[in-house]
Amino acid sequence: MAEFTPHQTPKNTGWIEVIAGCMFSGKTEELIRRCRRAMIAKQKVMIFKPKIDTRYSEKEIVSHSEQSLPSEVVENASEILKLAVDAQVVGIDEAQFFSMDIVDVVNKLADEGKRVIVAGLDQDYRGQPFEPMPQLLAIAEYITKTLAICVVCGNPADRTQRKISSKDRVVVGASDIYEARCRKCHKIYGD
Repeated sequence: MAEFTPHQTPKNTGWIEVIAGCMFSGKTEELIRRCRRAMIAKQKVMIFKPKIDTRYSEKEIVSHSEQSLPSEVVENASEILKLAVDAQVVGIDEAQFFSMDIVDVVNKLADEGKRVIVAGLDQDYRGQPFEPMPQLLAIAEYITKTLAICVVCGNPADRTQRKISSKDRVVVGASDIYEARCRKCHKIYGD
């Protein structure tokens, strides 16, 4: 019996890929790269983002390095099931902004034979697991952990530093509100 290696692509089945990391680590850029490659292969690709994410564009996923692809904006995860019926590849950005329903949606899509690529923050501004990302990581066949560069010391960064005082877990923003930090330089202010 042949052994499956991570470099092989599964045939006649769906699967889940999760790209996780802190802000400014290239998660959306990697999602865009994978979706573009699927488009080059002439696969039907649909990309989704949550309605709450209006930072750079209302209708596209956009990386901090200004790469972009058109996307469908959805209020909740269940809409993805209805819209992605004909898709072979489903990309989902900013998964941490969806409710726990995203886990069932992603599983159903993969069970239907689709390649599902999900990107999102794995930790909140406090350095705590950011649901539903831990659950998505648990069901994924492939996981990519991206790292940024700490703006304080230059070490690899896996934390998102909030630069404003707010106890809300979700505060949508970019470099105006957040920066990448390593474990040593990450601090929690205002709580």
